[in-house]
Amino acid sequence: MKIILQRVTRASVVIKGERIAAISKGLLVLFGVEKHDDEEKVIFLAEKILNLRVFPDGKGKMNLSCIDICGEILVVSQFTLAGDCSKGRRPGFDNAAPPDVAQLLYQKFVQQISKSRLKIATGKFGVDMQVELINDGPVTFTLER
Repeated sequence: MKIILQRVTRASVVIKGERIAAISKGLLVLFGVEKHDDEEKVIFLAEKILNLRVFPDGKGKMNLSCIDICGEILVVSQFTLAGDCSKGRRPGFDNAAPPDVAQLLYQKFVQQISKSRLKIATGKFGVDMQVELINDGPVTFTLER
């Protein structure tokens, strides 16, 4: 599983010109599923993201989590995170999970982070989307499990 995590002041998903999801201050989670990923990885990464201290405290230090600030989370499925660009000029996707498996794990991830009771928004799995964001900091992390 590969995740790109971005601290944002706002983010949204647009499909065919229609804004279908939007958040204010919080986290944008680009979520990619690879072969051999499972529910255990979903649970680990959901808890990690919810509790990762990436927001500044009163002294400007990254000491607060999304839960601490009552932030919002936008989760977007990102098939291309499983892409391998090490050979040739076209990414290979042999390591990507099959769509049915990826969709199930994506849904489980959303369910897991929804237990936090924070505002959770999502893109649409398997659909071309435009993701708009204002990266705060900029603060961006890559998480893998």
